[in-house]
Amino acid sequence: MNPSSTSATSQTRRKLRFAIVGAGAVAQSYLHAFEGCDEAEVAAIVDCRAEVAKRLAERLGCSSYDRVERMTQACEIDAAIVCTPPVTHPEICIRLAQSKLHVLCEKPFSIDELSARRMLDAARGAGVKLTMASKFRYVDDIVLAKSMVSSGIFGDLVLFENVFATRVDMARRWNSRPEISGGGVLIDNGTHSVDLMRYFLGPLAEVHVLEGKRSQGLEVEETVTLFIRSVSGVICSIDLSWSISKHRDSYLDIYGSRGTISIGWKQSKYFSNGEWVEFGKGYDKIQAFRSQIENFSRAIRGEEPLLITGEDAIASVSTMESAYKALRQNQWTPVPAPLAISSALRTAS
Repeated sequence: MNPSSTSATSQTRRKLRFAIVGAGAVAQSYLHAFEGCDEAEVAAIVDCRAEVAKRLAERLGCSSYDRVERMTQACEIDAAIVCTPPVTHPEICIRLAQSKLHVLCEKPFSIDELSARRMLDAARGAGVKLTMASKFRYVDDIVLAKSMVSSGIFGDLVLFENVFATRVDMARRWNSRPEISGGGVLIDNGTHSVDLMRYFLGPLAEVHVLEGKRSQGLEVEETVTLFIRSVSGVICSIDLSWSISKHRDSYLDIYGSRGTISIGWKQSKYFSNGEWVEFGKGYDKIQAFRSQIENFSRAIRGEEPLLITGEDAIASVSTMESAYKALRQNQWTPVPAPLAISSALRTAS
């Protein structure tokens, strides 16, 4: 190998330099995930609370900024992870994309489909990658389960059950302020549910949503049950709550005509040929975040495709819009077809 080839290889494999935009709770999980990550490193922290950003950056030995504009002008960065409240995502992501930075945006991608299209349009126009963060797709047990389901060993899929229900005091959290979050538990936890459903089942056809009591007195929904039917005919039931805890070993169960797969917090197993077989050790949040960073980094380098595409991001947002419409009108509501979503993306491009 000649020296120039060796140099090019070395440059390709350098760690990508990331900025973390928003220094709240989810950012802390990303920082833990970057530890031991061979693909990327944190080079800057951005937060409108200058002192918060400074303290965190000092701990990490990197730069801090109080505005995205200051960071893009002063710091050499390859990509950014946006961890700010949902209502701010379009403005921040568009500004980062226009600065030629690749962007990994935390869920929910946006609170409305029009803004989501604008975000993707800006990324395409700038020639950078923009994707939605959805940690459960990167959980090892989920990846293994997807492979098994796709193999057909469980027969025809019939029923999909998902539960994200844990008592959390939301009175002082921005997630419960609709002008910032776009809604309540439905958009906050339900975004994960919708993405998991699409990952395993493909396109969704229609949705119905029922709301429970607001025991915390919030402005937004605290407990909901979603019923969704996939285009392939699978019935889906999702329980979401900030106000009750459902003490279940599993958070996702998929039932087929020839078996069942149960994905849990501490153990995952499947039932086939008359017996339960363990196949996974449960949910590892940091592993999921690190795998997400690695997939994004390799996609930036052109080494592998993004696991979550722009179409996935748009579908997530449009499904949430359909879910809120179903909640308001108390009736089954169609979910936009993939063809319509793809057409919208082409138009945005």
